[in-house]
Amino acid sequence: MTRYSKPLLFTATAFLLATAGIGHAASFDCEAKELKPDEKAICDNRSLNDADVKMVTTFDLLSGLLAMGSRGTMQDEQTAWLKKRQECSADVACIQAAYDARLKQLAESYKNINRPL
Repeated sequence: MTRYSKPLLFTATAFLLATAGIGHAASFDCEAKELKPDEKAICDNRSLNDADVKMVTTFDLLSGLLAMGSRGTMQDEQTAWLKKRQECSADVACIQAAYDARLKQLAESYKNINRPL
């Protein structure tokens, strides 16, 4: 890892958190008519909204760094995680725990990226 890689990831995430519009999470439109219970809870809770922005931003940045096969695996993991988050329904603590676990998993993926010397 170069000495600039990690700060760049966190700077981009912080920027997107700071500029995220109210009424929109990173991965869906909070103004949509038919929100699922977990999505409504995310839209109604700033902390969950921020976690959503951080998760999708981190996911997008990692997607650009990974080889094509690894990207497919990460997408499959994201789909499985989304189902798990939806199982939380409107339970804020459950949703927050899901985000915490996914962000930890994405951080591990970042640490394991092969980098040239």
